[in-house]
Amino acid sequence: MKSLTSLWSITAKELAVRCCTSATRDITTVVSRYEHEGLWFLAVTLADLGKAIEKWLDQGFVGPSSDVPKFKWDVKLGRPRFLGGFLDRVFEPGSGVLLDDPDIEAIYSLRQLTLMFGKIELPTDPRKRGRAPVVTPRREARAMKGFVQCEQDVKVSDFFLDPQFIEDFKRVSGMLYGEVFDKLERDLQFGRLIPKHGPGAVADRLTSNSKFNLRTWTTRLQSAGMLAEEFLIANPKPERVSTLREELTVLEPGAEMPVRVIVVPKTLKTPRVIAIEPTAMQYAQQALTRGLLSAIKEDGFLSSCIGTDNQNPNRRLARIGSLSGDLATLDLSEASDRVSNQHVLALFDGWPGLSQAIQATRSRKADVPGHGVLRLAKFASMGSALTFPIEAMVFLTIIFLGIERELSAPLVAEDLSRFCDRVRVFGDDLIVPRDYVLSVYDELHTFGYVVNAGKSFWTGRFRESCGKEYYDGHDVSIVRVRRVLPTTRQDANGVISAVKLRNLAYWAGLWQTTRWLDGHIRRVLKHFPNVAPTSPLLGRESALGYEFQRLHPNTHSPLTKGYYVRSQPPSDKLDGEGALLKCLMRKAVPDPYSRIWAKPDHLDDIVVETEHLERSGRPKRVDIMLGTKSPF
Repeated sequence: MKSLTSLWSITAKELAVRCCTSATRDITTVVSRYEHEGLWFLAVTLADLGKAIEKWLDQGFVGPSSDVPKFKWDVKLGRPRFLGGFLDRVFEPGSGVLLDDPDIEAIYSLRQLTLMFGKIELPTDPRKRGRAPVVTPRREARAMKGFVQCEQDVKVSDFFLDPQFIEDFKRVSGMLYGEVFDKLERDLQFGRLIPKHGPGAVADRLTSNSKFNLRTWTTRLQSAGMLAEEFLIANPKPERVSTLREELTVLEPGAEMPVRVIVVPKTLKTPRVIAIEPTAMQYAQQALTRGLLSAIKEDGFLSSCIGTDNQNPNRRLARIGSLSGDLATLDLSEASDRVSNQHVLALFDGWPGLSQAIQATRSRKADVPGHGVLRLAKFASMGSALTFPIEAMVFLTIIFLGIERELSAPLVAEDLSRFCDRVRVFGDDLIVPRDYVLSVYDELHTFGYVVNAGKSFWTGRFRESCGKEYYDGHDVSIVRVRRVLPTTRQDANGVISAVKLRNLAYWAGLWQTTRWLDGHIRRVLKHFPNVAPTSPLLGRESALGYEFQRLHPNTHSPLTKGYYVRSQPPSDKLDGEGALLKCLMRKAVPDPYSRIWAKPDHLDDIVVETEHLERSGRPKRVDIMLGTKSPF
């Protein structure tokens, strides 16, 4: 993996030229420390320095040496010796105060050189192609312990929360979401909600297509009006309903399957904890999620405050905040796992039918490795289809509670329009007016949420939201290395990642880095042509356009020889009732006058992928093949 230090070195040289400084000693330091500390130095130690630099940018001066204890400190200049040439173009040598006009190129360079490996995945065994990186047992045990501790924190927060805060929460949420919840409750009452199966894993380990033959339901779902007779069969005729009832297993609350808690790779330092839901729960959650997101998009104010599928508005506001200083960006730690079910009950308090349905689709227990089956105080972890929209609604409610506290007066509906384009939530990425940020910060803390101070910014000119970073209106987002660079073509995921890295570096203007990556990739891929960004081929994107070698004999369109990605869903045959249900669901639309799904007017209206009843689910492996394809 010495190629990673070579990559860092060539990038450092290139950026040093752009900043009119030298990186020779910095390169020597990185090579030496990598030999002794390995990938941990690049992925963790360097990243910790990068996070400290972001903190210094926000506070306006270089912090104490304790911020970066693993780097030698130059006492005279008041900064780390490492990357000193770049730091001196941003902070005043000696005092460490942020310069009045810091070099934007140097800020970008510092971030690129410290954070580029911060999210690299763990290396895999090259003999096991397509396999995901493995999380070590020690890190998995630590992650599970953190999951359990977070659950205890939620319970403690619920116990100490003043009931008056809950009443205020109900009032503000009713003002924000009343019309949306009214619509969703009507949709639930008249059977307009359409469920959906996802391609991911489920706790009962059903394959992708076998989910459509689901014959396990719960009494809670039945009682909430989400009937198995309407969700599990395509034709609710009496004879089919009778057959379903004979085949159906309806579980009482105590017999329901718990969510299965697992860890997946996130960074070298910390894995991500997710919860795999039972099929019936995930299926019903998708129905409510569809209706909820649709209603939010139709509401003019809420669609301006809650992001559902587009991160660009958050990024735009972050750039504006970095330029004017009027908007703050906040990031929450373990946001999904800290959303208490008590907050969700308060959110839907005035809508008993909808609240019952939300609770019916919530798994109450979790099977945590090393800790057994636990009763959950949180609403849901990552893995529930409802987690994302509901956590966003909870956070938006708390933001307006914080604004109320600062104003010392209750908000009314007419006041909300003042905060359009000033308040926005996308998952756990929050944007709030800087004048109210401390009050919002305190309110989040009161409700048990933890603001990630290292990724929240409001005092300086640095802002970050939804993966984009800005300083004083300038985009200083970086190119990240996601995987170890490949050495053989058989490492398909590594090749795909390297090609993507090369193209991102090209469009970021890292020309020398791009040239070095071109040479590395050409040693792995014999054919590496110039292509357009839309081409199916793995190739070199360029502002100069694409190249082609011949024309198609029939269509006369350009063709180029190169490698392309091939992945095939696993074999998973489906027929009978389940196949009919899947085909109709792929074209189903809500019928406002019926408690069943509206069917297409003509069979010709059903667009079906030819093999989706033979193969389905996420591919178990990815390959790259040599062939002739379009270069655009």
